[in-house]
Amino acid sequence: MPRPEVLERITEAENEADDIVAEAKEDREQRISEARETAEELRAEAEEEARELEEKRLAEAREEIEAEREKLLAEGEKEREQLEGRAEGNVEDTIEFVLDRFKEAVHAQT
Repeated sequence: MPRPEVLERITEAENEADDIVAEAKEDREQRISEARETAEELRAEAEEEARELEEKRLAEAREEIEAEREKLLAEGEKEREQLEGRAEGNVEDTIEFVLDRFKEAVHAQT
């Protein structure tokens, strides 16, 4: 094979190799770009899921707190009613006691 043909084939092979390398670099950059986009999408999805989960848990906690509050209020109301009932029952006894003491004090002075 004559020398000019060999040089021409070498040049063609080098050009072809340069084209392959350039194409591979472009392909690599495209894949990196796609991977970044995918990672960003996944991050955004994860953040949204975390926000939704946080909102759900917060709503559940509020419901539990409200239920506990209602329970405590009901128990407090019941206890108040019981105390009022006992106090009303003690009014007569207290009046009688005070009158007895008053009578004793009056008799003691006479």
